[in-house]
Formats: sequence, structure tokens, C-alpha cells
Amino acid sequence: MTSTLYLDYNPTISTLPLADLEVGKHFYWEVFGYSLHGQVFLVSWLVIGLILGASVLATITLNQVPRNNWQNIMEVVVEYVQGIAKNQMGSNFGEWVPFVGTLFLFILISNWLGALVPWKLIHLPEGELAAPTNDINTTISLALATSITYFYAGLKKKGFSYFKKYFQPTPVLLPINILEDFTKPLSLSFRLFGNILADELTVSVLTLLVPILIPLPIMILGLFASSIQALIFATLAAAYIGESVEGHH
Repeated sequence: MTSTLYLDYNPTISTLPLADLEVGKHFYWEVFGYSLHGQVFLVSWLVIGLILGASVLATITLNQVPRNNWQNIMEVVVEYVQGIAKNQMGSNFGEWVPFVGTLFLFILISNWLGALVPWKLIHLPEGELAAPTNDINTTISLALATSITYFYAGLKKKGFSYFKKYFQPTPVLLPINILEDFTKPLSLSFRLFGNILADELTVSVLTLLVPILIPLPIMILGLFASSIQALIFATLAAAYIGESVEGHH
């Protein structure tokens, strides 16, 4: 993304370009006058395709006693996500399992693809492919979706009395309580983005310096860290929804 900075040095003379600031390289699609990050959409669609494909394989022939590995894997994942939701939301966790599960699977698969697939071997006209969670726009979008969901959950359960929470335990804390809701999506997005970006940069640098032995254990550690980040994001999302619905902290 290129931007030009101008200084108006004389009211009677046109502006003077001082510098061209280049912030990364991206493969853009121009759609209705908007610039979209093509590489993020490409890998995101791949992640969505993998999740949908696995879901179809797991559910195409459902059996009371699972007879294929895909159904076994999917049941384990669903039970795991149900456990996360139930621990954070209490008795009303059921309707929110699809949302929490979608967040968990999308982030997990995205992170794993970023850690395992040598995206640099695929050349684009500009920029390069990477995990969708390596882009701040993706992590902010996920965080905003979480924020909208826990506001919706609270309003659905309590109506406009939901906003009474901002005056508790005392109206003096109103600014702090409002600020807290603004910082939640920021902390979610920057935590995920920072960890994934740092992991990919570490692997890239070590691959350049020591291309054979050192990157492998770092990649394995990256897989573990990526899984933890997906778990943290999904758990916090469930906790925020639980707080809105049940008042759990």
C-alpha cells in the first residue's frame, strides 16, 4: 500500500511531495472501487473449503456408532468446543457452540496452514500468501464479530436492561466500563495478530540462516503456539458471551 505525503510550502505554489511511504506488499483486487487483499481472501477461502469439506465427509453418512475416522474427528472437535462453551457460559451454552466452534476452527486451520505450508513457493504478481490471521484486518474482523455477538447475546437475553451493567457496581465506573468493551476487541485482535506474525517471521529468518535443522523444531513449536492462540481466542469469545448472558466473569 503506497501513500504520498505532501507539504504545502507556499500558498501560491502546488504541493511538494516529500516522501513515498511503502507499508508492506499486497496483492490487491479492485472491486467496485475498493481495494481487497487478494492473498488474504485466497487462503481464507482455502481454510473455509477445508472446514466445509471435512464437515461434509464427517456427516454424509452419520451413524449412532461412528464407522469412519472423519465422524470420529468431528465428534471430538464438537465435544471439545462444547466443553469450552459450557465452562464459560453455563447452562445456556448450546446456541453459541456454532459461533465459538467456527472461530476456533477457522483460526486453528489458518494458523496451521501458516506454520506448515511453504507459501513463499507460490509467487503472486505482488505480495505473498500467508495465514489469514497474519493480517491485522482479519484478526480485527474476527474480534469485531465477537463484539457484535456478545452485544447481541446480552440484548437478546436482557433487553435494554443489559446496559445497566455499565453502572455497576457504581455509576462512577461508567467510563471505565464503556472503555472495557472497546478494549476487548483490540486485545483479541492484536494478541492473535502479534503472535502469528512473530511466529512466521521467526521461522522465515531461521530458514534463511540455518535452512535444514533449526526451523523444524521452531515449526513444531509454532504449531503448538498456534493451537494455543486458537484456544485462547475461542475461550475469551465464549467468556465474553457468557458474561453478557449470565453475568459470568
